[in-house]
Amino acid sequence: MSNSDTAPLALTLGEPAGIGPDIALVAWLRRAELKLPPFYLIGERTFVAERAAALNLQVPIQSTEPEGANAAFSRALPLAPLNMPITAKGGKPDQSSAPAAIGSIKLAVKHVLAGRATAVVTNPVAKNVLYRSGFAEPGHTEFLARLAEEATGRAIHPVMMLWSHDLAVVPVTIHLPLRDVPGRLTADLIVETGRVVDRDMRARFGIARPRLAIAGLNPHAGEEGALGSEDASIVAPAVARLKAEGIDARGPIPADTMFHPKARAGYDAALCMYHDQALIPIKTLAFDTAVNVTLGLPFVRTSPDHGTAFDIAGSGRADPSSLIAALMLAARLSASSKAAALAK
Repeated sequence: MSNSDTAPLALTLGEPAGIGPDIALVAWLRRAELKLPPFYLIGERTFVAERAAALNLQVPIQSTEPEGANAAFSRALPLAPLNMPITAKGGKPDQSSAPAAIGSIKLAVKHVLAGRATAVVTNPVAKNVLYRSGFAEPGHTEFLARLAEEATGRAIHPVMMLWSHDLAVVPVTIHLPLRDVPGRLTADLIVETGRVVDRDMRARFGIARPRLAIAGLNPHAGEEGALGSEDASIVAPAVARLKAEGIDARGPIPADTMFHPKARAGYDAALCMYHDQALIPIKTLAFDTAVNVTLGLPFVRTSPDHGTAFDIAGSGRADPSSLIAALMLAARLSASSKAAALAK
């Protein structure tokens, strides 16, 4: 399928004072070298041009609707206007930061649900900046789920996956203090997460029968109760339920033996019980190239697996590798989803 046959990717601005604009500009400059899929940035022309000038990057910008992005992509960075002033400087968020970041996400979701974009790729946001503006959601993932629920009228169970060529991990509980994890972890949560992972890995990753490795919560998966009862009372029953539904799941597996090369060869995704159990191994293996993928949404969403990096925003030192990987994966998953839908 040629690029002209496919809608472009919608790339959000992210926190305007962060490195999102920087890496978007550099990614466009490397479009031919890396054979990047066409994308358009949602932002404000003057702001993006000023950031390009500050970085000494020669990037022509063409304001366009999504339908014109593919044709413009080879000669200019397509920009879908956000129609609001953006005044934040690199490393210095201001009163325009939150409205720009939120508005960019909303417009990207509107475009993809209308079929005008093929997927949403989000640049990093700063949660503390959003919270000060009255933002009510815990983060990006939950906000995207709410927008999807409002648009479709269907309940959404979003699942965060961190993906790389070497490893895919899913934290079942995410941004919780470690002391709160055992109280929030339930068999129902593990089962619902496993269902979403299985379904999306079939439909979007093209894996006919995904193999899920389910980590234990406690060291040595509880050591038969000597190191905690949760693995026997919560994790093991959840694995049994997933198996009964025909999902290829095994566990609970001691987390300290799950991530060496031979073990990784035996599964397609690892479901981990808490944030760091999932993120430490993938950031060790793929710190610059891992991609954040939200499963369970009615559209493909990917994101770089890093933050806003205020300390280097506007300096020219930001590495675009994770954004480039996110763009490439978004195009791949969108194509797989379309192919799966056509095959039905």
